[in-house]
Amino acid sequence: MTDMARLLLMLGLAGAAVTFLGSLAIWFLDEPRRLRRALKRVLLAEPEAMIMALGRGRGAAMSFSTGLVGVTWDRGDWCLVYKIHELTGAELIIDGQVAGRVFRGEPRRALDQMVSSAGQVTLRLVFDDARFPDFEMDLWLSADSARRDDWSPRAAIQEANRWLARVEAILRRPPPPVATPAPAPTQTPVAAPPPPREEPPPWDDADDDRQDGNDDNDDDDAGFDPDDGPPRLL
Repeated sequence: MTDMARLLLMLGLAGAAVTFLGSLAIWFLDEPRRLRRALKRVLLAEPEAMIMALGRGRGAAMSFSTGLVGVTWDRGDWCLVYKIHELTGAELIIDGQVAGRVFRGEPRRALDQMVSSAGQVTLRLVFDDARFPDFEMDLWLSADSARRDDWSPRAAIQEANRWLARVEAILRRPPPPVATPAPAPTQTPVAAPPPPREEPPPWDDADDDRQDGNDDNDDDDAGFDPDDGPPRLL
């Protein structure tokens, strides 16, 4: 094999490797796959229901096995996760007008008629969270007609309407019971033990015995007077 043939072979292998790595990167960084991976990661399970706003890097998904709802934006770089009972409602907005909505404690406002053409179709999810209360996804924009052939305003409205039905089914469920803390056990007061009895030191007993001996000697000396003379015998 000549040097030229060897060089051409090496260039061919290098080109094939670069093509393979490029195709793998394109497949891995594909927007739907990135959104699905991000939502699967925050939901801790495979999502049972998912909706994506392709071209805008936004998506939402539900996992009924883990009881979580996840939303993502920036092509999966940012995510938020909520408990499923924190989902309080959803709205379908067509060209700036609310066409359908469902909220907890309210009757559902169903979609009156199916619209075949629209400039903007938005799905808004509302959560019981003071910091991040809602999440919006533009499922259809007028610029999508030149960018996507497999999507239309009618399809976007149908998908959003299905999500309204899912949210309504979730809102019909009774809320989970609130766990009440167990009462703290009452402690019976215990009387304080009596103070320890102080034993006198041993030298105090010896002093008392010595004092008693001195008192006895004083009594004996007090009963005998040398001036009286020797005792008389009776």
